[in-house]
Parts: sequence; C-alpha cells; structure tokens
Amino acid sequence: MNDDNHYRPYTHLSTLGGCCCGNHSSQAAHDSQAARVAGADDQDKRSRDFIEAAAVKALFPHEPTRRTFLKAVGVTTAMSAIAAVLPIPAMQAMAAEAGQLEKKDLKIGFIPINCATPLIMADPMGFYKEQGLNVSLQKTAGWALVRDNMLNSALDAAHMLAPMPLAITMGLGSQATPMRVAEIQNTNGQALTLAMKHKDNRDPKNWKGMKFAIPFEFSMHNFLLRYYLAEHGIDPDQDVQLRVTPPAEMIANLRAGNIDGFLGPDPFNQRAVYDSVGFIHLLSKEIWNGHPCCSFGVSDGFVKQNPNTFAALYRAILNASAAAGKPENLPEIAKVISTRNYLNQPEIVIRQALDGRYADGLGQVHRDPDRARFDPMPWYSMATWMLGQMKRWGYIKQDVDYKALAEQVFLMTDARRHMAELSLAGADAEPVSGYRTFDVMGKTYDASQTAAYVDSFAIKRG
Repeated sequence: MNDDNHYRPYTHLSTLGGCCCGNHSSQAAHDSQAARVAGADDQDKRSRDFIEAAAVKALFPHEPTRRTFLKAVGVTTAMSAIAAVLPIPAMQAMAAEAGQLEKKDLKIGFIPINCATPLIMADPMGFYKEQGLNVSLQKTAGWALVRDNMLNSALDAAHMLAPMPLAITMGLGSQATPMRVAEIQNTNGQALTLAMKHKDNRDPKNWKGMKFAIPFEFSMHNFLLRYYLAEHGIDPDQDVQLRVTPPAEMIANLRAGNIDGFLGPDPFNQRAVYDSVGFIHLLSKEIWNGHPCCSFGVSDGFVKQNPNTFAALYRAILNASAAAGKPENLPEIAKVISTRNYLNQPEIVIRQALDGRYADGLGQVHRDPDRARFDPMPWYSMATWMLGQMKRWGYIKQDVDYKALAEQVFLMTDARRHMAELSLAGADAEPVSGYRTFDVMGKTYDASQTAAYVDSFAIKRG
C-alpha cells in the first residue's frame, strides 16, 4: 500500500463517487482522472490501484465519513489503520491470479470468406493484442477440416458454420463433443448464384435436374437452399443434386459447368459476377432477413480450462464485430482482409459484398446496406430453427429437446454480459428470453412450436 494510487483513495480531496463511473465528484473530474489513468503504462498497477480504491470505498460507503476520517488522521495513519482491517495486498494478489490468462498463444481457424470478417480483422487491427492475446490465424481449406481440427485440439477456437457446433455436440457426422457458440460472426451475407446460361431461367419450379453446390451439410446454406427449393415445389433430395463443395472451388465448378449454381458465402457470389461466370439470383436475406450464417465456436473443454482466456477472446471478437457493424469502417476492413494471408481476393469484390453496393451480373447495380451484417447476439431461436431443419431433412433421427440443446450450446447469457461490460449496442435487446420470432419466406417461426413448425411442411423427410 502506498499513496501513489491513481484513484487517490487516501485523500480527503478526492471523491469515490459522483460521475458516470461512480468514482468522481463530477464528469469533468472523471475525464481528468481518466486521462491520468490512461497515461499509466503499467496495466497491472492500474488493476491493483482499482482494487485498493474499491476496498477503501467498501470500507467507507458513506463518502463524507471517509473524507472526514482522512482529514482528521492524515494519510499515513489512515493507511496503517485501513491495512489493519483490510488485507489489500492479498486481495490484489488474488485478483491478479484470478484474472491471469491461462493461455496467451492461441490458434484460431478460419475459412477465407467474408463471414469471418470480425475474427480475421481482429488480428491486423489489434483487437486480440488489446486483450493480451497472441493469436495465430490458421487458414483452413474446408469445414470438415475445421471440425476435425477442433476435435483433435489442433485449434483452440474457430470460425464455424452456425449449425456446426450443434451438430458436433449431438454427434452428427462426428464424435459427440460439447461445443459452444460464443457469438454469431455474421448475419445475412450469402447469395444464390446461377451460371450465366440460366439468366432466363429464374423460376425455381423449372429447376428439376439442376446441380447446386453448398459448402457443408450442416450449414445455413444447405438449410436455406432446401427451404427455398421446397417452397417452390422442388424436393431438394429428389428433384435436384446438392453437392458439398469448398467455397474456394465453387467458381471453378461454375465456370466448368459442373454445377448450375450455388448458395454460398461471399466473396464468391460477387467473385462470380466479377469473373462474368455467374449472376446473383437472390440474396439470402430475401429468404430470411437477419438469418445467422457463421459463428465463433469453442469447445466446452476450452471454456472450462481457460475461463480468463476465453473471456479475453470473447471481448476481442465482440469489439471487432462492433467495429465491423459501422459502415464507415468497411472500406478499411475490406482493404485489410482482402490481402493474400487472409481472403486473397480483389478488394473491390470484398467491399461490394460488405457494404451492399454491388453489381448483380445482369447489368444492374444495387444498394442494400443489409446485404451483410455483423450482429453478434446468438439468439436461442436461431439454434432451435436450425435444429428443426436438421429434423425436417432427416439429419436428426431421434427426438430432441430443442430448447435445452439451444441453451446448452448458444451462450446468449454470456454474450449479453460481455456486451454490457463493453457498452456495446444490443446487450439489452428484447426479448430477454432469447427466443425471438422471425419470418422465413413469409412464414412466422415461433420457437415454442418447433415440432409443429417442422411437421407443417409438405416436403420433408420422414
């Protein structure tokens, strides 16, 4: 204990309360103090100072009493008296140990697509380092490899398709391993792209016999394409072919005529336009505006073994998502993530898919700022909808408690807490329950009626 504490708890001239943070007599005093604290290079000392000041405030919750006591006995006597009743050094040591990062060097996997924007930009733009993390981003060729690398602990965390953690937790397509969705990396941001030869074949009812690529079975791309086709009377398992194709190979397959189209992630929809091999038939938001696509996933074991590291990682990704959600940042972000070590795509292709001012391949330029969004909240009802579609199409054979699984895998309560701590918009978004209703192609989905919703479709398996 000494008297060089930034918060000055041992002087009767300071006030531990009265401003937006509760530590100053006025907002002006707060701003002055904040500037002084920000000037300190030693973050550990700042943490110790805060704990000491908080302890003194707890001992003297009545501010006038603290000031009167300090004025009467002086700093030296006051510090000795307080030290006799409060083990402040021990409290500081405990807090330092509790907040210490268990693991600073992390490997995080990503597929080179726009959906991973927050996770990718957090590296070159310093969001990881801000939290004391040394992150190595691992560019990965396909989703099956991402899954396998997560299961064998070659990756600490990963950019994952939103349905993947649900499927892995249930053991669908892999060994059952509990996974967690910390946040949704992006909403919307996908499109259904067709080969140029189909520019006059826009009615899905005429698509029998066509071949479509999707990036992975447990993907929103698969479920949205199936939904769209079925709503037009096309059975996705009998009337067309769906081929799992890595996103980076979709353009080549479209150009070669191996597929007629794909529902896939950007930037490849925009790249098909850029290369004049395809056109954008519709954006995925036209099927479900606000749908999730990718998520930031970790294993349950990582969370339990590295709680402080996970919290730091959570903060970094949430801050990056907030920055990506501001239109004025998108030109810089597009430039940063378009480079060879990340997406390796023309900057203009990345930017058009991010900011929504884009050419559709048929001679039209569109302006749709909602083409891609970065709303991080992992709503439980997003999870139950995806589980319902897995059930609809026969991926889930057994009965499932949709809500219980959604609340196990999607960390919505944690997301709210971290967003509130970071003062991010959306932390208090309604409904508090986490079960939002939404419309998919004009049909309202209510998570409390998932089983009935699944049964209501004319085209389904089982």
